[in-house]
Amino acid sequence: MLTSVQDSGRFGFQKYGVIASGAMDPFAHRTANLLVGNEETEATLEMTLKGAIMEFREAALISICGGDLSPSVEGIPVPLWKPIYLKKGSILHFGYCRSGARAYLAIAGGWSVPRVMDSRSTYLRAGIGGFQGRGLRAGDELASGEPTWLGGLIADQLAGRLHGAAFATADWGVTGEMLPPYSVSPCVRVMRGNQWDWFTEESRRSFLSEPYRVTPQSDRMGYRLDGPLLELIEQKELISEAVAFGTVQVPPEGKPIVLLADRQTTGGYPKIAQVATVDLPLMAQTKPGETLRFAEISREEAERLLMARENEIRQLKTGILLKYT
Repeated sequence: MLTSVQDSGRFGFQKYGVIASGAMDPFAHRTANLLVGNEETEATLEMTLKGAIMEFREAALISICGGDLSPSVEGIPVPLWKPIYLKKGSILHFGYCRSGARAYLAIAGGWSVPRVMDSRSTYLRAGIGGFQGRGLRAGDELASGEPTWLGGLIADQLAGRLHGAAFATADWGVTGEMLPPYSVSPCVRVMRGNQWDWFTEESRRSFLSEPYRVTPQSDRMGYRLDGPLLELIEQKELISEAVAFGTVQVPPEGKPIVLLADRQTTGGYPKIAQVATVDLPLMAQTKPGETLRFAEISREEAERLLMARENEIRQLKTGILLKYT
């Protein structure tokens, strides 16, 4: 439905009105890169709800992380969260998603597209970055960059294991204990927003206790939620101020919007909450029609959880390096 080139985002230009873009699920994007020996910031392919069919004209080391879009080669399921070596001429087929909403395909060396304002991310509305500023279409051809020495070592090891098979899989990968708690109807942790106190007590209570459904009018810019209406104690004028990945705005009709990777640079709606960075992957992997709940945590707890997540990613990176040195 939508496959685009994304990296860690386009930063330093929001003061000019240029949005950040980047991967919707930063954890899956970063992990996919590490598994093929890339830097975490390299470009990956972000596939939404239904993946593509791709022919690899050269042998390639890849990894697929995030949602399960039923990848296969020659009818054989391809595992997620592991390095995969594909022989020349392989056709990688993605189907509909079994779980989650977005999958990330990394290739050793990264996807080679021009940098625009220091980023390879696709800014779809402006038509810049990525592959010709748009989502991929049938017939498009992408090149990969030069693999790192680590990517080369992983590829060489797996190439020796092919023995005529459709692909070779590493005997190691990311364990379930390290993965975010991806699930249907996730509980997303939030902190109070700048205008939390502007909302009625009943609205604040409902926001933290009742389920919200992601509506079909949702995209990379933001998720529009359907559930209990959120009301202000009194109508107030708000001067537009900066917004962030995970800001929960409430327009006049009372239905919250969670701003995501393609969010605008500023917003003028009251902000009831801010999603903790560590739980942004849970938002990204929730499909339209599914529900989620919010739970309040403190800023200190959100920081502690994020530092723990970052420590796990560092341990993964170190573990991969030690395995091949």
